[in-house]
Amino acid sequence: MPWYAWLILLVAIGSVVGGLMMLRDTAKKLPLTEEQLKRVHERNAEMDAKDAKDR
Repeated sequence: MPWYAWLILLVAIGSVVGGLMMLRDTAKKLPLTEEQLKRVHERNAEMDAKDAKDR
């Protein structure tokens, strides 16, 4: 491959990796109340039970 193809490939890979790193750095946790957290855990338990039943 010619040198400019390698350069384009390197820039493309660098853009993807840089974008993923920036996304990771800007991610924030969602502040959930105890009630919301309880509902999430209940839904997860229901879905796990449903998945186990379907198998």
